[in-house]
Amino acid sequence: MLRWIRQQLGFDPPHQSDTRTVYVANRFPQHGLYTPQRFAENRIISSKYTIWNFVPKNLFEQFRRIANFYFLIIFLVQLMIDTPTSPVTSGLPLFFVITVTAIKQGYEDWLRHKADNEVNGAPVFVVRSGSLVQTRSKNIRVGDIVRVAKDETFPVDLVLLSSDRADGTCHITTASLDGETNLKTHFSVAETSVCQSVSKLEALQAVVECQQPDADLYRFVGRMTVTQQGEEIVRPLGPENLLLRGARLKNTKEIFGVAVYTGMESKMALNYKCKSQKRSAVEKSMNTFLIIYLVILLFEAVLSTILKYAWQAEEKWDEPFYNQMTEQEKNSSPILKFISDFLAFLVLYNFIIPISLYVTVEMQKFMGSFFIGWDLDLYHEETDQKAQVNTSDLNEELGQVEYVFTDKTGTLTENEMQFRECSVNGTKYREVNGKLIPEGMTDDSPDGSTPPLIDEELLFLKAVSLCHTVQISYDQPDCLAGGGDPFSHANGFSSNHMEYYASSPDEKALVEAAKRIGVAFTLCSGDTMEIKTFGKSEKYKLLHVLEFDADRRRMSVILETPSGGQVLFTKGAESAILPFTTSGEIEKTRLHVDEFALKGLRTLVVACRHFSPEEYIDVDRRLNSARTALQQREERLQEAFSYIEKDLHLLGATGVEDKLQDKVQETIEALRLAGIKVWVLTGDKHETAVSVSLSCGHFHRTMNILELLQQRSDNECAEQLRRLARRIKEDHVIQHGLVVDGASLSLALREHEKLFMEVCKNCSAVLCCRMAPLQKAKVVRLLKTSPEKPITLAIGDGANDVSMIQEAHVGIGIMGKEGRQAVRNSDYAIARFKFLAKLLLVHGHFYYIRISTLVQYFFYKNVCFITPQFLYQFFCLFSQQTLYDSVYLTLYNICFTSLPILVYSLFEQLVHPHVLQNKPGLYRDISKNSLLSFWTFLYWTLLGFCHAFVFFFGSYILMGEDTTLMGNGQMFGNWTFGTLVFTVMVITVTLKLALETHFWTWMNHFVTWGSIAFYFIFSLFYGGIIWPFLHTQDMYFVFVQLLSSGSAWFAIIIIVITCLFPDIVKKVFYRHLQPTSTQKSQSLPASQAQTLSCMESLCCYQHGQSGCSRLAHLLEQMTRQCQASANHCHASSNRWGGQQRQDMILKPDEPSPPLGCKNLGCTPEGFSS
Repeated sequence: MLRWIRQQLGFDPPHQSDTRTVYVANRFPQHGLYTPQRFAENRIISSKYTIWNFVPKNLFEQFRRIANFYFLIIFLVQLMIDTPTSPVTSGLPLFFVITVTAIKQGYEDWLRHKADNEVNGAPVFVVRSGSLVQTRSKNIRVGDIVRVAKDETFPVDLVLLSSDRADGTCHITTASLDGETNLKTHFSVAETSVCQSVSKLEALQAVVECQQPDADLYRFVGRMTVTQQGEEIVRPLGPENLLLRGARLKNTKEIFGVAVYTGMESKMALNYKCKSQKRSAVEKSMNTFLIIYLVILLFEAVLSTILKYAWQAEEKWDEPFYNQMTEQEKNSSPILKFISDFLAFLVLYNFIIPISLYVTVEMQKFMGSFFIGWDLDLYHEETDQKAQVNTSDLNEELGQVEYVFTDKTGTLTENEMQFRECSVNGTKYREVNGKLIPEGMTDDSPDGSTPPLIDEELLFLKAVSLCHTVQISYDQPDCLAGGGDPFSHANGFSSNHMEYYASSPDEKALVEAAKRIGVAFTLCSGDTMEIKTFGKSEKYKLLHVLEFDADRRRMSVILETPSGGQVLFTKGAESAILPFTTSGEIEKTRLHVDEFALKGLRTLVVACRHFSPEEYIDVDRRLNSARTALQQREERLQEAFSYIEKDLHLLGATGVEDKLQDKVQETIEALRLAGIKVWVLTGDKHETAVSVSLSCGHFHRTMNILELLQQRSDNECAEQLRRLARRIKEDHVIQHGLVVDGASLSLALREHEKLFMEVCKNCSAVLCCRMAPLQKAKVVRLLKTSPEKPITLAIGDGANDVSMIQEAHVGIGIMGKEGRQAVRNSDYAIARFKFLAKLLLVHGHFYYIRISTLVQYFFYKNVCFITPQFLYQFFCLFSQQTLYDSVYLTLYNICFTSLPILVYSLFEQLVHPHVLQNKPGLYRDISKNSLLSFWTFLYWTLLGFCHAFVFFFGSYILMGEDTTLMGNGQMFGNWTFGTLVFTVMVITVTLKLALETHFWTWMNHFVTWGSIAFYFIFSLFYGGIIWPFLHTQDMYFVFVQLLSSGSAWFAIIIIVITCLFPDIVKKVFYRHLQPTSTQKSQSLPASQAQTLSCMESLCCYQHGQSGCSRLAHLLEQMTRQCQASANHCHASSNRWGGQQRQDMILKPDEPSPPLGCKNLGCTPEGFSS
């Protein structure tokens, strides 16, 4: 029980030993001393709280907020000493704020617990007591033998024991871990591979010794000791024997494995970054402003205390006849009296710190977050997925993003490869309806036939069909029988019950294309490979496979042909094949490869070499010698490969398209126009990553690509970085892109962080390839902690992206094909990358302007509220007499002025959402937290002080000098004076917000005018009845008496106009003399009707007629240049309307050629919420 409690509180001690011993099937030794090791339970935890730590941890996080902590202190002071106001005035709002926030955060964490429980409660099968037992994933223990079936994900890290294959191998895909969708082969040791039934596994006696949990996905060191007939057999274990949690079993009916790492000790979980509380830039600004206001409060309290004693230095004011001191007061310590008075003034002025600001912000964030889920433009119809908000604390941070870090596979791409073009013997071909059509020809021959393939074309297609490591399954895929496998169309090709599984996505696409054209790969059994060439079967014997590696950048197979000869087929990158070719159309093929690359296609070059019998004997001897070497095996293999892969005959080249997600290029371009830099972080290979970066527009064709690759030492890395920095300075006009791999990045971050950052910041785009999950997080942290402190956003779809998502200021998960780990650990989740544009440019913009105005307005209205209280002390001998009734003090922020700003912060739109999407540059207007800068804060604060002076002294001038304002000659008292000030204040601050509102809805009207009306009705009701439960009723009939005076009404109108008129004048002058880009976009003049020839392009709603219909018709009548009526709004396939549109929106004031409504691409995608 104690250990369980320690685990819940996060205090479970780490393992003491460097290794762990796992007894297969938990068959512990029966003799000798044995102390069982303690292992983690198989629970995945992405939540922040538990039932035990929720209250203390949540309270600690809430009282980190200065306002909450401050009001707690004030509440305690009110309890301890005699103060002018009741403790309820501080305690009740504080309790309300803390409770509402705790409920909101508890609800969000409950959703995370719910998602975790779905994973932890998933059904699994384990071998226990000689039978296969179904249990829940969370019940798996280290040492359990687990059965996993085809297309299921591994629930723990397993050492493979056996599979349904005789050789004990299985195929898996690790897309959710490292982003790679290719198939990987894993092996079991020979002694356990025969244990294919439960009974044999039950009889198995084996022990696994391995390293303690390690975050490195590609490293595993261990050994297995199998006891057979009393003899112990020791076999080494490596990464090829370990099946990682989160990976998926493919092309294998079932496997059995022993659990070695469980729960939060699995490699996938160790690559999660510890979940920490994210705080937005706006919240940090709020804390800064609160400190400033705290200083103002302390200054006012100290000044009032000093002035009180200065005033009381005169004997007549020290102890006036109507307020004689008691003996206790005369004998009390002057220091204690000073402290007591100081605390009393502190309590009197404490409302300058707006505690209700926090509860309003929490409510605004919570309710505002629903708009993201309700937005139909963020709904993906094909998968029936809508946008999801996991935490609403960061809504406004979406409007401040400066860097976007994105995964590649599954985020930018669809994980689908498609064969597009090829070059054979110097001639370009494209595939049309399963036929190879030469360049310049069309598939329109009268009889539908095409010229027969010549020998070179057939040899090329045979090379493509045979030079690979593709596996074939003849099983009917489960996904076709119903239910659906999210990986089915990305990893499997099925036709006639045949399914291809490839070691790389390119290989699968090429083999599928060759099959469609007529050369089908049909069998791979042991060392036999069979193809059917237009129905004619040919069998080849597989002699050797020369595996792909990053240094050679090619792979080869050596085959024995049906005629008995030996041939080498090789394929790889252009730079890895062409230098070793001696015959074929080399120059033409090189040109074609460049053309394919310019189209964004992934290119491979194919070549062959025929061996004489003597040559093959030499090749076979060299390969066998290298592969059986115990010393320097890798170096000897490289020498052998280099000897074999030379004197090649060039056959041709292929162009394969990695299908991008819809509108990825437009989205990246929009982010770039918005001033956001995009970094791509991927675990994929260098060539693949660069190709996708070029095709998606991350890298431009005209961009100078710099490389930091395969650096082997610190000195080499530093020298290369200096070289790159010099190149950037010399070519300062050219845009630069940087490509860096994981190994070089580790060296760069070790000792040359500053130099690396300097190079990165001068590059328009950065691509990091071969990245481990924690390296992604390190790159994000590097940018986060740089001197500029930019706001970062990370977006990904797999478990390998979780660390990056948690490290960034804002983490976004893609609901893709790689599981739900990224979605569960993200702040927001969307179905496609293209939705990121609207999420940032529209929702982020709206959230930021709303909350920044909310924060400034709250400080403004509280300055207006408490400054008259301070000024009043000068007229009451600093006696701590309150200007307002205690009910007004409590309800000012809760009732009278709370709803208008809350509704404003939910619905305000400075600019129509379509304008924000079509003009991404408007995003720059709010960058760097510009609306919460110090000068903006100072303006609102000084405005509050000015208005407070007008309230107080306007009312004082009206009522001063013993003036009577009543028809019967009676005088107003101090409560009437305070009520007059309060009335003017409520009206002015409410109308001030009305002046700031651009987007009026019926709800804005209701709460604005309703708040003023409610104040009057409440005051009449509160002051018109004698309430029996109030021991004093100072306000009885005061408000009625005030409103019965015509002079008071006149004073209210004059004071309100005096306060707001300068504001109106300032707005008009600034709008006409120094308008911002946002203000220009709010109302486009008629002269620009030609540029925006259809105003509907800015104003289309999701359904029905546009809100700008009348304006569009009016502009048509005035200019006679827009021929499209309001009903011509239509959906466009391209939101940004291509390059023409981008040119138009770069500079709004620049004259543009007339564009019709079609050219503009009017979109129906408005702010649907």
